[in-house]
Amino acid sequence: MRNHSKKLAKLLLASLLLLAGCSHRENTGNEQQAPQSFNPQKAQVFVTAKDTSLRMSDVGEFAFQSVDQPLEIQPFVFIDPSKTFQSMEGIGAALSDASAETFYKMPEATRQQILTSFFDPKEGIGYDFARTNIASCDFSSASYNYVEENDSLLSTFSVKHDEEFRIPFIKEAIGAAGGKLKLFVSPWSPPAWMKDNNNVLRGGKLLEQYKQPWANYYVKFIQEYEARGIPVWGLSVQNEPMAVQRWESCVYTADEERDFIKKYLGPTLHNNDMSDKKLIAWDHNRDQIFQRASTILNDPDAAKYVWGIGFHWYEPWTGGDMQFKNVKLVNDAYPETKLVFTEGCVEKFDLNRVDDWTLGERYGYSMLNDFNCGTVAWTDWNIILDETGGPNHVGNFCFAPVHANTQTGELIFTNSYYYIGHFSKFIREGAKRIAASSSRDDLQTTAFKNPDGSVAVVVLNLSEKEYDYLLMVGEKATKLQSLPRSIMTVVM
Repeated sequence: MRNHSKKLAKLLLASLLLLAGCSHRENTGNEQQAPQSFNPQKAQVFVTAKDTSLRMSDVGEFAFQSVDQPLEIQPFVFIDPSKTFQSMEGIGAALSDASAETFYKMPEATRQQILTSFFDPKEGIGYDFARTNIASCDFSSASYNYVEENDSLLSTFSVKHDEEFRIPFIKEAIGAAGGKLKLFVSPWSPPAWMKDNNNVLRGGKLLEQYKQPWANYYVKFIQEYEARGIPVWGLSVQNEPMAVQRWESCVYTADEERDFIKKYLGPTLHNNDMSDKKLIAWDHNRDQIFQRASTILNDPDAAKYVWGIGFHWYEPWTGGDMQFKNVKLVNDAYPETKLVFTEGCVEKFDLNRVDDWTLGERYGYSMLNDFNCGTVAWTDWNIILDETGGPNHVGNFCFAPVHANTQTGELIFTNSYYYIGHFSKFIREGAKRIAASSSRDDLQTTAFKNPDGSVAVVVLNLSEKEYDYLLMVGEKATKLQSLPRSIMTVVM
């Protein structure tokens, strides 16, 4: 275990030494001083680090002073708030059946702790974005849908199933978030009788004669949820449309998704006064994102209905940046179309791994790089799961940031919770990404300017090396320390 007190003392001493020894620029009166729109005086620093007790911990306030150009030997992170990019829609997680069922198995005081931990922007990590499933998914206790067999008119449509757990859970989450929570909804499969394999599981395709009834199904779902006080901000066309899963799934090629959007789903939303709902295509991995985006967005009759392209992280991951480049290519080619990370989690739950530091690092690496490639919203998968990594009706157990032990009432906070919080707590809706660069590969960074004028800079260190570095804004800097295997957020 590292000595936390010594680290902080070292950090404070380094900062004081820097400020004492900085070369200050003198104004001779002959120089034109450029106006600065952002002139930081101090920074508050929050740190999560491996082998320490630091968990999104406030480690102090650090002053800025004028500095000269740093030498090559000095690591630094440089930000320029005058150069802005995408605006943030939000950060959050999926409010699935599994999460809702787990939530209501916990004591009332623990339920309140869960809500505060995730949705309170001061006491928790301030989620303001969410996803939920249309009908069942793998993280449901069983398969179900909302209509009776062969009811193509949807006259029997009912969300009664969801009234036991999911609807009240979502309403509590909205309340905990201050009465506003952007929610998008996603289907995993149409009813079995609408598909060519007559099964909600194992892929299959939507039959031609049911494309309009299926488009109507989305509208019915949104209407029923909104009638119960749950506003729906947006929807995706299909969860993972190129995956034949042993759980609920349905396959669309790029051409098929494009045609379903332009001939059925887009017009149906428009004709039912839902053209304001944000329609998200793809909703699958980064590896095929550009091919799918180009097929859909190069067709004006489909593109006019599409607000964004969603993506997941389950493509083979080796720590490289090729898949992030695919995301950036979509952003570069279609800058008016928004990018949304719609799902990600670490699979194959093992209770013995809840302290594995790589769980959180996976989130930090993904979030930082996705934001730097233009992503406007980021959605974790299940917000909470139980002590088995479920419930899940096909045994596809996974990790969540928090696991609730339904036998003991205990909550287990994995380091993923804190890594996500380094973004969600400090980067708010409407924040604009600003230019941020690092002089070292080991110090990865992104930065945002919030609507209140504050700036949040995230610095991720995946290495075993400790860095003393300068955080520079224009000609001012403060000296900070990045611990090995750490993430830090600097708020100015």
